[in-house]
Amino acid sequence: MRRIITLVLTLVVATTAWAVGVQPAPAYPPTPPSASTAASQLASLTVKTEGSTSGYSRDLFPHWIIQSGTCDTREQVLKRDGTGVTVDSSCHPTAGKWYSVYDAVWVTDSSSVDIDHIVPLAEAWKSGANAWTTARRQQFANDLTIAQLIAVSASSNRSKGDSDPSEWKPTNTSVHCIYAREWIWVKYTYGLSLQSAEKTALTQMLGTC
Repeated sequence: MRRIITLVLTLVVATTAWAVGVQPAPAYPPTPPSASTAASQLASLTVKTEGSTSGYSRDLFPHWIIQSGTCDTREQVLKRDGTGVTVDSSCHPTAGKWYSVYDAVWVTDSSSVDIDHIVPLAEAWKSGANAWTTARRQQFANDLTIAQLIAVSASSNRSKGDSDPSEWKPTNTSVHCIYAREWIWVKYTYGLSLQSAEKTALTQMLGTC
């Protein structure tokens, strides 16, 4: 019985990490490492002056690729992050709603939902991805195995743009901890560098955990 209770609690924590107090709770991106692990990962990242966007193009990060059946990466995230999502034969959502954790709002029209790269493509380019192969950049732009992609309101995603945490943070301050943990997880996984102001902002955000 104790084992069953533990498993249930683990599932509840994993699926509500991004949406405390939201019912029903959607299944958000994979839960990032703990704050203490994130702090260790952050300490290991190379800090240096950020590179330029010279030569950058979103086309150098091929997306969205087919992930399963007729579903591409965007559609997979819409299904994963939404509540009550139904799709047609082309995997286009026909119903559902999405909780945007950045600004704490529900969105009921999939066309008003953006799939945000936690670490933006241009930010990755300036942090080391400019030297990657196209295959590596494609993997980065479509990675569902870590917390790199999330469905959020179009307005919040466009407010963020290509900004790092020293320039933009979610207006929903309750998610600053997990946002920092996810950002660090992505940069650590892909061996990307960060600038000093970015590290300071992430350290402060981890302090809210």
